[in-house]
Amino acid sequence: MVNIATIKDTKTTSAEQTADSDGRIDEILSLFKGEEGELIPILQKVQLGFGYIPEKAITRVAKFIRVPEVTVFGVATFYSQFKLVPTGRNVVRVCRGTACHVRGGARILKEVERKLGIKPGESTSDLEYALETVACIGACALAPTMVVNNDTYGKMTTKKVSEVLNSEEQGE
Repeated sequence: MVNIATIKDTKTTSAEQTADSDGRIDEILSLFKGEEGELIPILQKVQLGFGYIPEKAITRVAKFIRVPEVTVFGVATFYSQFKLVPTGRNVVRVCRGTACHVRGGARILKEVERKLGIKPGESTSDLEYALETVACIGACALAPTMVVNNDTYGKMTTKKVSEVLNSEEQGE
């Protein structure tokens, strides 16, 4: 998997970065036949490889499966799994469902925003964290909840937000 830090390496020139991204896009496309029905799996592979879907990839994918760029862009913007800008390596999702709302989910969100210095839909400048809100995590008995990457944290308090994010920073 490609590390985002590799993408933003300032030691490489723009031409080298373009050639590198072209090569990675070619490598991804070589896994497919070029059929329109492969659009979503192709976009998933691009997202996995780059951490987001670069504009150049939209153009190349459209040409590869022989559809207008607007079709690829439409799919990439319709599904929330796809990002068109680089996003944080660690995704923090705060639940806004009814149970979480009633039990103080708004306070949890505000504390995460304060701690990370970003709003939902944004990433930290070092691309370490991205913040998202979700309609429901599905762990209502543990409300309020948040998820960091694939780990769910329940019965959150503002103090626990700091503990969770600090443990994530230290890789625990």
